[in-house]
Amino acid sequence: MRKHLLITALTLLALPPAPAQRLSADGAPQTFQFFSEQFFSDVYFKFSPTNGTAAGLHQYDTQLEDYSAAEIQREIAALHASEHKIEAIPPDALDASVAADREILLNSIRSSLLTLEVIRPWEKNPDTYSSGIAQSAFVIMSRAFAPPDARLKSVVARELLMPQVLQEARKNLKNPPHIYTEIALEQIDGNISFFQNDLPTAFKDATNPDTKAAFARSNAAVIQSLKDYAIWMKSDLLPRSNGDFRFGPDTFRKKLAYDEMVDIPLDRLLQIATDDLHKNQSEFARVAKEVDPTKTPQEVLAQLATVHPPPDQLLQSFQSQFAGLISFINSHHIITIPSPVEPTLEETPPFMRATTQASMDPPGPFETHSTTAYFNVTLPEKGWSAERVAEHMAAFNVGTITSTAIHETYPGHYVQFLYLNQFPSKIRKLLGANTNIEGWAHYCEQMMLDQGYLPTLTGSPDEQQKQAKLIRLGQLQDALLRDARFLVAVRMHTGVGGPLTTEEAAALFVKEGYQSPSIGSMETKRGTSDATYLYYTLGKLEILKLRADVQARQGSAFSLATFHDAFMHQGFAPIKVIRKSMLHNDTPVL
Repeated sequence: MRKHLLITALTLLALPPAPAQRLSADGAPQTFQFFSEQFFSDVYFKFSPTNGTAAGLHQYDTQLEDYSAAEIQREIAALHASEHKIEAIPPDALDASVAADREILLNSIRSSLLTLEVIRPWEKNPDTYSSGIAQSAFVIMSRAFAPPDARLKSVVARELLMPQVLQEARKNLKNPPHIYTEIALEQIDGNISFFQNDLPTAFKDATNPDTKAAFARSNAAVIQSLKDYAIWMKSDLLPRSNGDFRFGPDTFRKKLAYDEMVDIPLDRLLQIATDDLHKNQSEFARVAKEVDPTKTPQEVLAQLATVHPPPDQLLQSFQSQFAGLISFINSHHIITIPSPVEPTLEETPPFMRATTQASMDPPGPFETHSTTAYFNVTLPEKGWSAERVAEHMAAFNVGTITSTAIHETYPGHYVQFLYLNQFPSKIRKLLGANTNIEGWAHYCEQMMLDQGYLPTLTGSPDEQQKQAKLIRLGQLQDALLRDARFLVAVRMHTGVGGPLTTEEAAALFVKEGYQSPSIGSMETKRGTSDATYLYYTLGKLEILKLRADVQARQGSAFSLATFHDAFMHQGFAPIKVIRKSMLHNDTPVL
């Protein structure tokens, strides 16, 4: 039986992408397993070996993405062929969990095709190339999954291919949006610095003289290629960067449907965002009045912005929260933490600093030799003015440090990573919905404070009470940031609710999202390419509704820890899939 199924699968692989015909239900689970494995090996990782390294599959370490137009067309053809094969497998012949995996995989393939055929960052975004090659070296550098000499040899293999990547960029890029080229230029010095400083320092313990000599040559070539690329972008590409970054309503809707399984009409999405924004603004005003009834919410916000650690103590401020978070989660039965190992704090890599304040970088699901998870925090740059440093640190005030620690570590992204080995399938480990991943982390910020969590406070009872209110204001400020992303994403990319220029979007972050101008600028830049970054608030609201629906069904038997554990065991699936699994129905996510 097994041999027969394999022959059938191999025969199907040879078929041209004709109109899909449904397979027999007999053998559908085995056929789906075969095709999904074949997709990851022959499409997903073949065309993105950097993702292979990041996932812990080190047979890809010496390979690099081929950014040539011909290779992109080959990837598009392979994705269409995979879509055809998966479509032909009848979902009603699969168990519920596997049928959901089939839908997740199909949507991922369709999202990739939308990106390559319609959004076309390979034609529009010069940072795809310069930051892309930095990421390809970083994923080898950042984890000691093999001895330094072995990893350095893989770096050299990739570096030998990198100058050609930047040549392909010159061929591919056609009328990119001006802001995309600006972002690429803003990040290029960090890219160059990474290869000049970070990469050699990381491999200072390498001993093989031949490998070290080869690295010196290949690294110098990459640095020179990046410098040449910077000159070309500034002198040639920037003056002719007049393209439009906006996705438009049709592409935006499709991306949201494929990535998040959300098909809510855009006008209703905008209303959901507006309602949540106003709710959080009202709560901010209420708590601000308790902090100081003589001041307006904006004046209290300005006060909050000044209550932050010195920049050189920022990492330690996060570190000091871990023990309290873990203790509270355990004592209040929030969620089961699968491991006592804590993440490692470090400064954000240079090529990520222009658009990222803080992030979690866990090892891939198949990494067996280097299992450290890194919590990255963006510190002020040397040479910044005092005003710019103050604006940057305002985003790390006493309240947002707490909500960021919750979001990135406990019980947010780091706990998600700790559950990876318990996810039900390879698909759930590798293909994730951001409404789940980021929605969960954002949900946790509010949930933990609602459950009574506070970090260690000092001073008199009155002073501690004020600190507690400032922490709540910080959580609300972060919620307003995500609300502003929601509004900006919809309006800036679709025009629904009134179109936004990038200047108007940055101003919205300041006025409605209660952010500093520098954060407003950073967030707007991110939103030009991360078009659906509304998934933070959208996912949080979906999880809150799911929790309320499960609690209404279970009544007094409801347990928060049991709910959270059950949610986490579903993997990174869209909330629609998790709802169906936990509630056994197809009720709306919102």
